[in-house]
Amino acid sequence: MSFLAIDIGNTRLKWAVYPHGAEPGSQPLQHGAVFLENIDRLADEDWQGLAPPERVLGSNVAGDAVRRRVEEQMEHWDLTPRWVVPSPEAAGVRNGYDHPTRLGADRWVAVIGARAHARKRGFDGPVLIVMVGTAVTVDALSADAQFLGGLILPGHGIMLRALEGGTSGLRVPTGEVRDFPTNTSDALTTGGTFAITGAIERMHRLLTQREGRSPMLLMTGGAGWKVAPAVDVPHELVEGLIFDGLLAVDAARG
Repeated sequence: MSFLAIDIGNTRLKWAVYPHGAEPGSQPLQHGAVFLENIDRLADEDWQGLAPPERVLGSNVAGDAVRRRVEEQMEHWDLTPRWVVPSPEAAGVRNGYDHPTRLGADRWVAVIGARAHARKRGFDGPVLIVMVGTAVTVDALSADAQFLGGLILPGHGIMLRALEGGTSGLRVPTGEVRDFPTNTSDALTTGGTFAITGAIERMHRLLTQREGRSPMLLMTGGAGWKVAPAVDVPHELVEGLIFDGLLAVDAARG
């Protein structure tokens, strides 16, 4: 018996198969990722030789049309997948959003995964959760497991495309992050990176002030490795934080 976890983001679908009873932090038996435009080939390619899972739980931020396309790829398994809908409470985490169901499923699941990760490490303080992908989110979790809220800002690619569309002469190759950029490529790359890390570091200060102690800072997402070296506060890059959250939600549901 196995559990299939699915993370549908703005650009890619990521999946992982875990054995029955796997806990957050467990290594998947199999995993993969496809761009959203290739979802319709999952049954014939990535999932062709996959043993039918016992349960499927997913997080989806790409809309109902994409969700239906994914479900069509599972029809040969004859099971009904479940999808996370943010709620006032789940897996020991309380949702402080003004309208809990309007919180992005990926953010909610990542916060739950972050709490599970911190508890496994024996850390009982606040946690700051950063996901760096097409968009960037910076979310705060109190020491008593209350989701306090967070930020959403454009990812690096969106920032660059916005500059290219709104100005002339900025279509230049990707540069490097420099303390004092002296060419346009480096200036663009550094500007985008510092905008993201500045938001992270400000939220880190605010959460520290509120909680009276420094939070554990966890970073995840496809572009997390690009931003992490420029963050000036202690942090940990965690792959698969959303999968950890899905495992925690599934375990809590029994």
